[in-house]
Amino acid sequence: MHYRELTGSREFVASLTHGEDWRGQIEAFARDEGIKAAVFFGLGTVQDAAIWYYDQDEQTYRETVFDEPLEVAACVGNISLDVDGEPFAHTHVVLSREDGSTIAGHLDAGTTYIGELYVRTFEESLERAPDETTGGDLWAL
Repeated sequence: MHYRELTGSREFVASLTHGEDWRGQIEAFARDEGIKAAVFFGLGTVQDAAIWYYDQDEQTYRETVFDEPLEVAACVGNISLDVDGEPFAHTHVVLSREDGSTIAGHLDAGTTYIGELYVRTFEESLERAPDETTGGDLWAL
């Protein structure tokens, strides 16, 4: 395991905008506030969702689109800078259907119906870099 200590800094609460992309709003917020590292938690509902699943054998994401209203039962993630130096919201969700069945994975996109977010930033930045073993972009620690 590789690690480093970070110092907590600012905290935010936010209401996401109806009709806008859930993850896109987090990234725009990070850009606007100059956030280079943070953790976040959210809840609410989306009108649809594109969920990625990482295929470990192929070392690539596979997307499944759900064109239905879904409850955001849990949303957790972090903000760091991608390989191009832009804010990237690494977002995982558990979504529930009306019957209580769930869908979970990496949220690529979702149209916000209702959304609330808590964000805690760090003073230091976190950058992502390609990992030779897994093929993913991981924190460069």
